[in-house]
Amino acid sequence: MTEETPGFDEKPDVPSDAAPEDAAQAESADKAGSAPAGDVTDVALQAQLDQVRTALNERTTDLQRLQAEYQNYRRRVERDRITVKEIAAANLLSELLPTLDDVGRAREHGELVGGFKSVAESLETVVAKLGLQQFGKEGEPFDPTIHEALMHSYAPDVTETTCVAILQPGYRIGERTIRPARVAVAEPQPGAQGTKSGSDDDAKGAKASDEESGGPEEG
Repeated sequence: MTEETPGFDEKPDVPSDAAPEDAAQAESADKAGSAPAGDVTDVALQAQLDQVRTALNERTTDLQRLQAEYQNYRRRVERDRITVKEIAAANLLSELLPTLDDVGRAREHGELVGGFKSVAESLETVVAKLGLQQFGKEGEPFDPTIHEALMHSYAPDVTETTCVAILQPGYRIGERTIRPARVAVAEPQPGAQGTKSGSDDDAKGAKASDEESGGPEEG
């Protein structure tokens, strides 16, 4: 019966004629083979996933930037299109303003009758569809940005420079003025406020003098 010697672990079989280096390599290979292969695979997959996420974020940022640039481009094109349309309409309607002035004068004198009236109203309808708006009314404050003063006078019943007569109406398209309203303006009478204040001061002075002297002298 064979007795086992206690205290010795079994070693991998190594040929007796093998060199010490070969024995060390065999032992390393045995240890490497015993390491879990799943951990190495998980690390590699995690690295690949991080790379994919980084690339996705870069592509998303590029897409968002391109989308913003495209929206800005669309807004610029739309704004330029509207501007070009308004300029073209303004150039056309500027040539029609003398005709519209004739129509207005004929209406004021009661001469807008018959076929001429129908043609005039059709013309006014067309220019209104193109965005032409008339402005300028008597009694409104004078605004040098939309009014052109051709006549000037003074009036006691105004408190600021006021349009008292519309000599020629103004026209605009949207916010673009294609002709200012030509008006006659009136300013407050110079010295009117000063004269009133002076009269009040004189009356107050006379009253104070009477009170100091005990009242007006009796004849």
